[in-house]
Amino acid sequence: MITTRDPARPGRLLRTERETLLPLLRDTPLERFELPTACPDWTVRELLAHCGAALMRIVEGRLPGFTPEHNAADVAERADWPVRRILDELESGMAEAGPAIEAADGELDVIALGEWVHAGDVREALGVTAVRLLAPMAFAAAAVLAVEGSATTTARPADNGIVWPDPTPAAPAPAHVVQAGIVWPTPAPAAG
Repeated sequence: MITTRDPARPGRLLRTERETLLPLLRDTPLERFELPTACPDWTVRELLAHCGAALMRIVEGRLPGFTPEHNAADVAERADWPVRRILDELESGMAEAGPAIEAADGELDVIALGEWVHAGDVREALGVTAVRLLAPMAFAAAAVLAVEGSATTTARPADNGIVWPDPTPAAPAPAHVVQAGIVWPTPAPAAG
């Protein structure tokens, strides 16, 4: 169990999301940004607008509170922005918010976690369902999986070197996912 706060962890989490999510988004066809997400009434585009706005509020020191009303206003303010501008703001926020979150002595750590959760919401909406293995551990982990025969892996040029396990029904689900140096439990499958 972690008993002390690592002040750099939220920044690492944001940088990792920037390095893995943004290339995926920049290669995504524009019509896919209109897909619904798990967040009620928000499309992929609107959820990304919310995320970028929240991070830029932190960077700029504008912290009125992250209420549903503020979130809706941020999304409405970006309603006519082109997707590229929304992605640029999100990328800037992911690159710049870490030091401000670190300086907040834990008060804003939850924002970085929220960004990570919303990145998962975006991936789910876009149909990116493979468990990611992140650099620098990606190639070593992929080699272990291949040697043990529990999965095969592929790396495609559009993946920017990220190794994605090929789904194999016989392979057990991982007990956790390591992302940005954080071990996150894999949710148990829903009872059916």
